[in-house]
Amino acid sequence: MIKKIVVLLIAAIAVGLFFHFDLHQLLTLDGLKGSMAQFNQYKEQSPLLVVGGFFLLYVVVTALSLPGAAILTLAAGALFGLAQGLLIVSFASTIGATLAFLVSRYLLRDTIKQRFPERLAAIDAGVEKEGGFYLFTLRLVPVFPFFLINLLMGVTAIKSWTFYWVSQIGMLAGTFVFVNAGTQPAQIESLSGILSINLILSFALLGIFPLIAKGILNMFKKVVYTKTIQNPKNSTVI
Repeated sequence: MIKKIVVLLIAAIAVGLFFHFDLHQLLTLDGLKGSMAQFNQYKEQSPLLVVGGFFLLYVVVTALSLPGAAILTLAAGALFGLAQGLLIVSFASTIGATLAFLVSRYLLRDTIKQRFPERLAAIDAGVEKEGGFYLFTLRLVPVFPFFLINLLMGVTAIKSWTFYWVSQIGMLAGTFVFVNAGTQPAQIESLSGILSINLILSFALLGIFPLIAKGILNMFKKVVYTKTIQNPKNSTVI
């Protein structure tokens, strides 16, 4: 119990400092555009330090579910270009998300399990069978807040490694879109303008496709199994 209080206290202090020093003002579209010249100057003077500091900042913002991850993704494109920015954000966002996932699991899972054991057991059973597919779909559809996915998945029994690699792959498409948009920050008027309805639907279909394919495969196996039982002599074992 004391360890959980300490973790909560550290997180609360970090969030308090974030807002106390008005860092959230920098992580806005206007703040990004106004700071690019200064950031580029820092990058020219100390490129490795800027890359390391940016990576660490992204991990912290994501791990604490602070506002501004989308702006940081745009900033990565503006500062580092598409290839390097995509590499940095892909790993920083996944590491930060996994940390948030682990904190949620550490702080919340036992409590929820004690209060709602039957419901959580049912959820865990579903996650055990299709958890990777569900997470992949949620990661691909930008309408679901990623920080909320991190926290909710932490309550389930999905394996940490599964959460990490599925998130790494599932968030890649959205990361690419935002980093690519960030390479031309002057043309961005709003965050909502980056993602069109068609693009969101495309991501959703891409995420749902594995579930559909698996469902069709399971139906095919059932049909073959039924025919084998009914006509064992005339059936071919697959």
